Amino acid sequence: MSKGILVHAFNNEDINYVKQASMVAERVKKYLDLPTSVITDCNIENDGTFEHIINLDTPQNYTQKMYNNGNVGKHLTFKNNARALSYDLSPYEYTLMLDTDIIICDNSYNYCFEQNNPLLMYKDAYHLGQNLDYRQFNKISDSSIDFYWATCVYFAKCKQNKIFFDLIKHIEENWKHYRMVYQIVQQTFRNDFAFSIAVHILNGHAKGDIVGKMPSKLYYTIDKDILHKINNDELTFIIDNNPIKTKQMTVHAMNKYSLEELL
Repeated sequence: MSKGILVHAFNNEDINYVKQASMVAERVKKYLDLPTSVITDCNIENDGTFEHIINLDTPQNYTQKMYNNGNVGKHLTFKNNARALSYDLSPYEYTLMLDTDIIICDNSYNYCFEQNNPLLMYKDAYHLGQNLDYRQFNKISDSSIDFYWATCVYFAKCKQNKIFFDLIKHIEENWKHYRMVYQIVQQTFRNDFAFSIAVHILNGHAKGDIVGKMPSKLYYTIDKDILHKINNDELTFIIDNNPIKTKQMTVHAMNKYSLEELL
């Protein structure tokens, strides 16, 4: 039974997602002993970092978003509309899809492949600063449905998940309609929102069990936090001017500028 990691890497003016994806692949090999494949619009030399390099044309309907590096922000191109193709493009029967800013520091993700639920996602997440109440990660809008993270998604090839990813494509293609239905103020398409809406629909527009829980907690830092140091499985962040250290804890580090400075 083939299993592996899938990442998306579409560079923009400042952010080298391919470089970040290489970091993910190296740490996946070290801590999970699994292969990694990449979906990209870049020309990548196959040096063995990735098991498969899956090339796509540059998306034509990309948008822009604000990228923060601490207190400094910049609007950059945001090519985030290939995630719905993950089911069709993954070379694995069992896939763990990760963002490129996931810093793996332990082997907990291996347990995804040892359970029977065909679809796993995070609904709850924890900011390392602990005192941050980030409501946008609770609901996709103030009076709408639960937020699920597209940051880390485990899926098996099966009929249910084919329907799930086809539904995400449909939601993306009809984003204006679904924004109105789910009262989403933000115009920019977000995979987190599309995945959350798909979960809600396939659960019969109610609380349901189509999605299982990931085997560990999701810890994150926002892009106004600074990743200061990576030392194997030890990470140091600067959050509200205070150093926060972690050990053997995988972290979703959203400040891509400070991440790249350390790669």
